[in-house]
Amino acid sequence: MRFLLVLLLALPMSLSAQPDAAVPPPATAEARAVLVIHGGAGTIRRDLLDDATEASIRAALTAALEAGYAAIQSGASALDAVTTTIAILEDSPHFNAGRGAVFTADGYAELDASIMDGATGEAGAISGVRHVKNPILLAREVMFHSSHVLLSGDGAEEFALLRGLDLVPNQHFHTDARRQALDRVLQRQHEQQQSERGAADQDAVPEQAVPEWQLEHPAPWQMTGTVGAVALDQDGHLAAGTSTGGMTAKRYGRIGDSPIIGAGTFANESVGVSSTGHGEYFIRNVTAYDIAARMRYLDEPLPSAAHAVIHETLTESGGTGGVIALGADGTVAMPFNTQGMYRGYIDADGTVTVQLYDDE
Repeated sequence: MRFLLVLLLALPMSLSAQPDAAVPPPATAEARAVLVIHGGAGTIRRDLLDDATEASIRAALTAALEAGYAAIQSGASALDAVTTTIAILEDSPHFNAGRGAVFTADGYAELDASIMDGATGEAGAISGVRHVKNPILLAREVMFHSSHVLLSGDGAEEFALLRGLDLVPNQHFHTDARRQALDRVLQRQHEQQQSERGAADQDAVPEQAVPEWQLEHPAPWQMTGTVGAVALDQDGHLAAGTSTGGMTAKRYGRIGDSPIIGAGTFANESVGVSSTGHGEYFIRNVTAYDIAARMRYLDEPLPSAAHAVIHETLTESGGTGGVIALGADGTVAMPFNTQGMYRGYIDADGTVTVQLYDDE
């Protein structure tokens, strides 16, 4: 099996205290939101995006929303709509998922994803894959066709091959912008090491003054671009999913929150949630599940629960990022504590709303 995988991957391929962004419950059932998406939270400001790039990002988010909406309108399940929507975002170089994923410190794209069906409580996730064209499809295969929830690395890719998913050379995911981002991080780490060496007693520190693991305090932009979707189908069922390339210059097989059920993704009969941001904090705070728990046990409405988890629990612990959440009544919440979050939703009548900045 591994021999077949190696042969396949050898084939050549060309590189072809922020405002609470909560949407109030719609006035009528016919106008309720049916799909919500995000493309990552972080340092997203107007002065950092030229007009053409901003227009292209908005168009990519709109296309994903319209594709998921078409699936829902055709009678597809929420799970199908989430899969369709995220696969489109994974194929866009604008986001840190699939093509356009960030580089690890050793120069690879390494991908994570998860999906959860609110109607059944079933979930599937994968982490650390380097050749699966659409990681969200593999997460779904894990949910439906294995007895496990989370598969990783080579084993996950063997399973992808068995399930007939598209595998591609790692170069398929590479973009010049992500390569430049990796170079900036590695240069910053090198300069920090040089600075520490200069200040240290060379006799006492013969090799390096700062171990590599102590240099891994990421800047917010290193984690921007994770994608996610939450859908509400015509039967009133919810599903959520998340996909990412993780953190620029990550080492040691680091795994963030995106493939962790309850941290990066959660869905039940009442709400679906997808997270984006500094994953370690979302894992520690079980952020996605915490929103659902506040709704269930404290009887909080979705906007209040989401606001409290992001602007109180997450922020007070030192975490940055945001979530998208969709309730079974069509209520949308999109809170974040960063300078922006790529986000949007579409109503049952097909009206699209896409937002990037913190003042939208």
